[in-house]
Amino acid sequence: MNALPPARRLRVAIIGGGFSGAAVAWHLARANRPEGLTISVIEPRPALGGGLAYSSEEPSHRVNVPAIRMSMAPEDPQHFARWLAGSGEIERDPDALWKNGDVFPRRRVFGRYVAAHLAPWLDSGAVRHVEAQATRVIRETDGAGWTVQTSAGPVAADIVVLAATHPLPAIPSPLASLVEAPGFIADPYAPSALAGIEPEASVLIVGSGLTSADMVAELDRRGHRGRILVLSRRGLRSRGHPDIRGEPFGDFASVPATTALALLKTIRATLAVARDAGVNWQSVFDQLRLQGPVLWAALSPPERARLVRQLRVFWDVHRFRIAPQVAAVLDRRQTDGTFDTIAARLVASNDEGESLAVSFQRRGQARIETARFDAVINTTGPAHGQALQSNPALQSLAEAGLIKVDAYGLGIETSLESRAVGRDGRAAAGLFVAGPLARGTFGELMGLPEVARHAESVAAEVAKLLDAVPLDKATNVNPASH
Repeated sequence: MNALPPARRLRVAIIGGGFSGAAVAWHLARANRPEGLTISVIEPRPALGGGLAYSSEEPSHRVNVPAIRMSMAPEDPQHFARWLAGSGEIERDPDALWKNGDVFPRRRVFGRYVAAHLAPWLDSGAVRHVEAQATRVIRETDGAGWTVQTSAGPVAADIVVLAATHPLPAIPSPLASLVEAPGFIADPYAPSALAGIEPEASVLIVGSGLTSADMVAELDRRGHRGRILVLSRRGLRSRGHPDIRGEPFGDFASVPATTALALLKTIRATLAVARDAGVNWQSVFDQLRLQGPVLWAALSPPERARLVRQLRVFWDVHRFRIAPQVAAVLDRRQTDGTFDTIAARLVASNDEGESLAVSFQRRGQARIETARFDAVINTTGPAHGQALQSNPALQSLAEAGLIKVDAYGLGIETSLESRAVGRDGRAAAGLFVAGPLARGTFGELMGLPEVARHAESVAAEVAKLLDAVPLDKATNVNPASH
């Protein structure tokens, strides 16, 4: 009797094994027939799921939202909270439990949760971890397949999903002269990046968002008691969580605003109604987050650009809140007089050997000040607009004209089906974008709930192709080999 032909498999290569890439792999593996897919996740870190956001071993780095609101399963909001309750992590970290009952575990714990749920699929071979750096992506000459070059060898694929990590913060040009200085920290999340800062050192942190708050908390945990100055163009510090969490409040989607100004007026009016009703502002922004895709879709490209240019910084500090444990450190240091935030623009810098001199101009003032610091930490936020230059795999696709920066400088131009759009304005067959790099199309895609939903939708789009790949291209690939 003749043997049956080998089962056809769709080969999927996911570039990036942080939360976005791991979530796409998990949704793909659990929602489809394992015999129909070969899923390779290309990630240089030894474990999948942590990525830049959730692999930090620093004890003071905590998730920024209550555990009850974090889940890789959008249909099951308490997926993480249940795992956490049975993991023993809360007993090992009693400070994770805040006084209002909310739990804010260390970030590495969430990374372990994601890895734990991927583990059965890795063990079965349905998902394969290629522990390597993706260096180049090549489309086959007939356009029906891909080869991902990695530091561990090539990976053949029918579908490629770009789930690359956040790019490092761009270094402001006035700080370029400090790049080689020992006291300048360009990558604040590098292992032990702050270990060399002495307890009494004076520190300048450039940028006042979530990463900036993390740095203050870590310095304090390490015993630092010197002066910390945080500088940003607007001097806005990330806000905190309410003592009593409420339900989302307001309605922005029934008649969505079509201009950035109209949206701002609607937000202000809703905040006023909420205040009169005794509802906290956080509930209004929670509703904005939930209805964000509708709001973004209602804006024309020029209005989207205006929103990003003029209002994004205000959105970021209200939407992306810091854990109360971190907020408590900032409040205490501010009361002690060892921490301050100012609104200023950088002017120049100089490595003076014994110290780092930084000149800046405070907002609303003409005088330029120069102060000297022992350390300068760059936390200006991910340079999403530079992702195509900083990541070699993305750079190779950009040079081939298969991807391009979106119109707002937020990441990669993407279709509504999450396919990458090339230089010719057409979506590339078999090339998808998952996670924050797609937010130019979908709007809010930085918070974990939104990223989880997007990962699930990308997995669904990929699954549609399971029966649409030519027989001679989707082959019975051995998951244990390249």
